[in-house]
Amino acid sequence: MKRLILTMTFFVFMSLSSVVVLASNTAVEYGVAISSDAEKIAYSVTADGETALIFIHGWSLDSRLWRNQISYFSEDYKVISMDLAGHGHSSFNRQEFTMLSFAHDIKAVIEKENLNSVILIGHSMGGGIIAEAAKLMPNKVIGIIGVDTSQNVAIELSQDDLDLMTKPFEDDFQRGMTAFVKESLPQEVEEELLYWVTADMASAPPAIAINQFRHYLGQYVSGEASRVYKSVNVPVVLVNARLWPTNSAENKKHIKDYSIYYIEDTGHFPMLEKPDEFNKTLMKAVKSIKGFVYCLTLKSHH
Repeated sequence: MKRLILTMTFFVFMSLSSVVVLASNTAVEYGVAISSDAEKIAYSVTADGETALIFIHGWSLDSRLWRNQISYFSEDYKVISMDLAGHGHSSFNRQEFTMLSFAHDIKAVIEKENLNSVILIGHSMGGGIIAEAAKLMPNKVIGIIGVDTSQNVAIELSQDDLDLMTKPFEDDFQRGMTAFVKESLPQEVEEELLYWVTADMASAPPAIAINQFRHYLGQYVSGEASRVYKSVNVPVVLVNARLWPTNSAENKKHIKDYSIYYIEDTGHFPMLEKPDEFNKTLMKAVKSIKGFVYCLTLKSHH
């Protein structure tokens, strides 16, 4: 059913995308990379740019999350949006959907496209994934940007906490996901957007989605979330909403180069809720990383 829904939506999305592409002169190509465990990773890529931006969706979503960003950022950058294994048009054969396994999905795309200067942009669960990817590829990734994620990388959860948070999805996945999305968006959100996000997230195979959820939040049980960030040696920028408070003071204890931008009056999906404002703020975050790298380059020549 997941594949049927996604296939039907894909054709509708492609027809809509073609209009956007023609209007913006943005040429989009599609590719498949093979991850370290043989999973097939579907992605889209725009024309060449000195630096590539790779957009990583969050839990139980897919690359369509970034549909409002492709054309905007393609004017200055090579833009890639991808479906992690177990999501969208990528394959679903993995047994355990760990953050490191997702990082290898990103690595597969980077190697397939032969990229050497990459900024990773990850939403929600994608925040933990891009940290793993930056640790995995220190010579390729020049910075990472988390979107409404990593509010406190050192927050401690118990196994009981994790079980309690997972229980609504295990008891009734559709009902649990519907409640999760509703709580992640403002009360005045457009009905169509609420439906779109709910339908997309709830269409995932429950066993796969729950496995991903447990691995994601399991980082905060084991303490791995903060340990990974301590190993990240590139700029880490957050673009967060205020729905859930961000503890920057705590984050700075674990992240070497940390900064944050806020998107006001949105929920967990600012790229869909306020795309124009989000794009401008995200561009500031991207340029801050580019500026940091430029300063390092100048220093290395003196």
